[in-house]
Amino acid sequence: MTGTTLDDYTDRYAQRMRGMTASEIRALFAVTARPEVVSLAGGAPFVAALPLDAVGEMMAKLGGEQGATTLQYSGGQGDLALRERICEVMALSGIDASTGASPDDVVVTVGGQQALDLVSRVFLDPGDVVLAEGPSYVGALGVFQAAQADVVHVPIDDDGLIPAALAEALETVARAGKRAKFLYTVPNYHNPGGVTLSSERRDEILAIAERARLLVIEDDPYGLLGFSGEPMPALRARHRDGVLYVSTFSKTFAPGLRVGWVLAPHAVREKLVIASEAQILCPSMFAQTAIATYFATMPWKEQVKTFRQIYQERRDALLSALTEQMPAGTRWTRPDGGFYVWLTLPDGLHSKEMLPRAIAARVAYVPGTGFYADGTGGSHLRLSYCFPTPERIREGVRRLAGVIEKETLVRAEFGTAAAPAPSRVTWTHATHLGPAAGQAPAPGLE
Repeated sequence: MTGTTLDDYTDRYAQRMRGMTASEIRALFAVTARPEVVSLAGGAPFVAALPLDAVGEMMAKLGGEQGATTLQYSGGQGDLALRERICEVMALSGIDASTGASPDDVVVTVGGQQALDLVSRVFLDPGDVVLAEGPSYVGALGVFQAAQADVVHVPIDDDGLIPAALAEALETVARAGKRAKFLYTVPNYHNPGGVTLSSERRDEILAIAERARLLVIEDDPYGLLGFSGEPMPALRARHRDGVLYVSTFSKTFAPGLRVGWVLAPHAVREKLVIASEAQILCPSMFAQTAIATYFATMPWKEQVKTFRQIYQERRDALLSALTEQMPAGTRWTRPDGGFYVWLTLPDGLHSKEMLPRAIAARVAYVPGTGFYADGTGGSHLRLSYCFPTPERIREGVRRLAGVIEKETLVRAEFGTAAAPAPSRVTWTHATHLGPAAGQAPAPGLE
């Protein structure tokens, strides 16, 4: 490859850059920022619900009274005071001292995204296999893509990851003479699926993983944001060995501070710290102290309840509007927490092809293609209810329903069909944007 007038550096880029593409969510930023567009696309938490005056006063004190500490470097693993607070937060999901959780095995990261990147740096070589739910979080797919991993998608249903499909995927990988390095899963209020892995399936998944000596990466940003009952015990709470637990304060406090963490076995923790120091040297001491102070001095559990009430009201507004306005043949999940609804379009429609018409109608969503490593998923789209008001949500659904109705009429008239839904197990290289050989054709902000 040689340089061109469009990019004179084409022949100098690393091999890993050739398959990397912009997130479909970030590509929508310019459009969704326009006030006339109702955005049901991005997963921005509703930070206006925070006690911003109190938070601002706290931040001022951290700079004025503790600046000699908060504006200094920190250790590569993260500040001990924050790691202790993280253990208090994880205890709500059943991850406590009785399950082997310790501040010594927590690594503070720049958001959950860096946590996923560190895990990939530690475990993945080019061509390694990663098992990931289909659909899967777009940011994780970007990380696996950058690591030049092969992604095997394992389907989900209303009860989350399907154990039989996981076993089938492991067999498929073994027949190809390979071994999966780890399973990446979002068991609680899945992004983008909106479903939650049932208690029975959690035990089944862990048993399958243990038999296969399969490492599990549990990504749990939404676990405290359920709308009914206490948080379900995390996979890590059920099985201390072989599960790395990843989470973030972006959903329970503020994404702008960019603080997350990994809980890992001691030996893995050492590797994660080395990788993090090579990448960022150390996480922000100011951000860490802000998080630790907030969780030590403010009624954060009550604030989480406030967030849950707000998100439940908006979830209800979205589900009600979908029920009232969506045309026949449209289906969607019914989340019990988190931020997202996964919508299946009527037969023959393709969410990415339909997006320009939706933008013209002043409503935005994320096409399902962004949540599959091979670009399948065109018959689906993700709707987010966390940020818009209930009134805006209802108006957005009204506009989207009109677009779908018109698109259905056009498709019926011209007979154009969307690409088929993904097969039960889809295996493609994460840098490959078309269908895998021999298979049917078929992401940032969250």
